Amino acid sequence: MSHHTLSVLVENRPGVLTRCAGLFARRGFNIDSLAVGTTQDPSRSRITIRIDCEQHSVDQVIKQLYKLVDVLKVHELDATAVELELLMIKVASSPDRRPEIISLAEVFEAKVVDVGPEAVTFSCVAGPDRLQALEQLLEPYGIKELVRTGRIALDRDGELGKRRRMRVVA
Repeated sequence: MSHHTLSVLVENRPGVLTRCAGLFARRGFNIDSLAVGTTQDPSRSRITIRIDCEQHSVDQVIKQLYKLVDVLKVHELDATAVELELLMIKVASSPDRRPEIISLAEVFEAKVVDVGPEAVTFSCVAGPDRLQALEQLLEPYGIKELVRTGRIALDRDGELGKRRRMRVVA
């Protein structure tokens, strides 16, 4: 099995996400990551879904997605896609250790978003591997809370390249 990232362009209507996610649940796929948001056209949303399964199963899911009324395009992204996540992490921090922790986080371009008497909270937007490395670096200081968004991704190619590799299933 391997990871597959699907970019699904849909009409921005109530219930579309539920129907798409339900399709994966009915087929017994675990969704590793799910993110949805409007596109440059407010009447459309892009759903980015990451699953772990065989290629033939992905092909079947793509065919099933196209059968849903509000699905406009489905594209399986390849390894050249740009993928990002947002991480917010609250790290235990006494005032004397705070400069050390902040300087470590800044190596990853993490931003301080809140400072409390016993903790500092960072946000960082990066690729999943980079966020994992930041987590591991800050773990010895004591992670109090952590949350990550689902992945968002765009094909590196322009619109022409996207159409060339898109799997269109009738």
